[in-house]
Amino acid sequence: SYLCFEGAEKVFHVLFPHGDKHVEADLAVGNPVQLEEKRVAGAIKTDLILSAEIMTIALAEIPSDNFYFQAATLAVVGVLITAAVYGGVAMIVKADDVGLYMSKNGRLSATRAIGKIVVRGMPRFLTLLSTVGTAAMLWVGGSIIVHGMETLGLETLGHLIHDWAEAVGHLVPVAAGALTWLTKATLDGLFGLVLGLLLIPIATRVIAPMFSKAEH
Repeated sequence: SYLCFEGAEKVFHVLFPHGDKHVEADLAVGNPVQLEEKRVAGAIKTDLILSAEIMTIALAEIPSDNFYFQAATLAVVGVLITAAVYGGVAMIVKADDVGLYMSKNGRLSATRAIGKIVVRGMPRFLTLLSTVGTAAMLWVGGSIIVHGMETLGLETLGHLIHDWAEAVGHLVPVAAGALTWLTKATLDGLFGLVLGLLLIPIATRVIAPMFSKAEH
């Protein structure tokens, strides 16, 4: 549900731009360091939830009759997640710094040119990454909710998505597998978007004020 909310909030902000008072306050006082720290903290929180869900999915696929096998598998998955997710985030965050260093201190003209390309290309890459990440949050969140509903006996939506995806796949037999997966992922993502939009007022008007009062 949190992933659906996060993804839907990003989509809502694009469709209906609105100012963020906390971000504007940081910019007004000229505090880019604090703003960057908040952005990084938000990214880490989202990545932490994604990591927990990956661990949960992995645990569900492991035979439950061997505790030590479960523990060893989760340990390996945890290490791989840490290296892949947080290592990847660290590389992306520092890519523009590396590019700037190369453009200023590179001994070869080719090295300096590559550095300039990296610096100029990172904003576009980050925009693309944000779009892909939003779609992934909606897809993963929506698919987990749909699967959970099926586990609890609420199978209607899951069956509809499965049947529609199969029908689309049959339209092009050569690419049936890819089309079926893409259709299912799209429908799961649309469900995640609808759920997330419904959660926005609950999260912003009810849950967030409760936590704010608790902190004070």
